[in-house]
Amino acid sequence: MGQYPPVELLPSKERTKIPRHKIPEQDPNVRRANFKEVNLGYTIEMAQAEAQRCLMCANPPCIGGCPVNIKIPQFIEKIREGDIAEAARILKEDNALPAVCGRVCPQEEQCEIVCVLTKKFQPVAIGNLERFAADWERENIGIQVPKIESKTGKKVAIIGGGPAGLSAAGDLIRMGHDVTVFEALHEIGGVLVYGIPEFRLPKVIVRAEVEALAAAGVKFEKNFVVGLTSTLDEMMQQFDAAFLGVGAGLPYFMNIPGEELVGVYSANEYLTRVNLMRAYDFGPNDTPLINIKNKTVAVIGGGNTAMDAVRTSLRLGAKRAMIVYRRSESEMPARIEEVHHAKEEGVEFMLLASPTEYLGDERGWLRSMKVQHMELGEPDASGRRKPVPIPGAIEEIPIDVAVVAIGNGSNPVITRATPDLKTNKWGNILVDKTTMKTSKKGVFAGGDIVTGGATVILAMGAGRTAAKYINEYLMNPDFVWDWE
Repeated sequence: MGQYPPVELLPSKERTKIPRHKIPEQDPNVRRANFKEVNLGYTIEMAQAEAQRCLMCANPPCIGGCPVNIKIPQFIEKIREGDIAEAARILKEDNALPAVCGRVCPQEEQCEIVCVLTKKFQPVAIGNLERFAADWERENIGIQVPKIESKTGKKVAIIGGGPAGLSAAGDLIRMGHDVTVFEALHEIGGVLVYGIPEFRLPKVIVRAEVEALAAAGVKFEKNFVVGLTSTLDEMMQQFDAAFLGVGAGLPYFMNIPGEELVGVYSANEYLTRVNLMRAYDFGPNDTPLINIKNKTVAVIGGGNTAMDAVRTSLRLGAKRAMIVYRRSESEMPARIEEVHHAKEEGVEFMLLASPTEYLGDERGWLRSMKVQHMELGEPDASGRRKPVPIPGAIEEIPIDVAVVAIGNGSNPVITRATPDLKTNKWGNILVDKTTMKTSKKGVFAGGDIVTGGATVILAMGAGRTAAKYINEYLMNPDFVWDWE
C-alpha cells in the first residue's frame, strides 16, 4: 500500500517534455558561512514529478551504468506510485548505503549518462531520487532491517569501515554469515566521515546507515589497526575469511621545497581535523587546526577532495580561498556540480599554475608560494593534455595555508605485516579482478587499496563483488584458490 496517492502515468511522448527538476539548494551567500547541507532534497511532489520522467525501458542501460546494479526503474516506479517505503526496500537490495550514494556518487558519469533521455533531453535525476527515498525511510519509518538468511556459522572479518567494507558487510550479513568490521579510527565510515565535509554528507546520515547494519547483526570494532593491533595472520586463526577495504589513506605531496613549513597540510589531515574533530561546530570542540579566519588558503589540485578542502576553508572564515590547478577547467576531474558550487560560493580558480616552492618566515610559518604558470601541450597517458611550463612565468603569491590535494597512495601497515600478500609497485593489493581474491588464501580485497583513489560507489561495487565470492568460497567446498 502506498504512502501517497500515485501520479497518473502519462504517455511516453508527454513524459519526455517534463523538464528535469533541479534539487533545491541553500543560497550561496548563506551556505558559505555554515556547514549545513547545500542540497536540500526533493519534496514528495518534486520526487513524483521527476519519477514520471522515467520511461521504464525494457532493457534499462542505467542499471548497467551503476557499479552496484541498483534496480533503478523499479525503485523510481514505486516513487511515482507513492510507495516510498517499497522504493527504499528495492534500493537496499543492492545498496547498503543509499542515502550516502544519493549525495556523493557521480551519477552524471555513471547511471545518468547512459539514460536514454540524454539523446535529446536531460537524464532522469536518479541520484536525487535515490536520496529522496532513503531520506524518507529514515525520517518517517526508520531504516528497515533487510531479511537475513539462516546462519551459516561462518565468520568474516572486514578490515576497514569505509564504503567498500560496509557494502561487503551489508551483503554478507544478509547471507547469514557472522560479520565483524575492524576500523582503525574512532568513527565508522572511512572517507565518508573523515574526508567528505558535513555540507556535502552530514555525519548523521552515515551514522544512521551504520546503525542499520548494526541492527542487522554486523559487529564493529573501532580503534583497531590491523597490522599493529593484530596481524592479519593472527586474525585468520579466528575467522573463515577476510575482506581488506582499507582505502588509500597515504597522502601524496609534490616534494617541493618548503613542504615542512607550518601551514602546509595534506588534504587528508586537513579534512580529518575538521570532520572527526568537529571544527565545523564553531567553538565547543578544541580542534587543533590552524586559525583560518581572515587567512588566505590555497588548495593544490582539481579533484573532489580539493573542492571539499577549499569550500571548507571558506566556511572556516578564510578571507580568500583558491584552487591552484596545473591544467584548465575542462581537464579538472572534480564533479561539475562541485566546481559550480565552489564558484557560487566565491572560490577563486588559479588555473594552469603549479607550486614550485613554499616560502616561510623566520618562525617557520608559511607566508607565500611560488607558482609556475603553464600551457597545455599534447595529451598524456590519462588522455588529458599535459601541462607544459611557460619559460620565466613564475609568480610569488602571499598565502597563509596550503592544502595539498593531489591524490593518495596505499597505507603500507597491513602489507608490511603480511609478506605473502602480493602488491604492485605502488603498494596496491593485487587481486583476481573477477573474484577479488588476493594471493593469500581466504583473503579478498577491494576499493581504493586495490585501484588507488577512486569513487565511493566503485569501492562499494568492489565490496559487493567480493561479498559474492566470499560467500561462494565459504559455502562451496570446490572453490579453487589458484593464483598467478
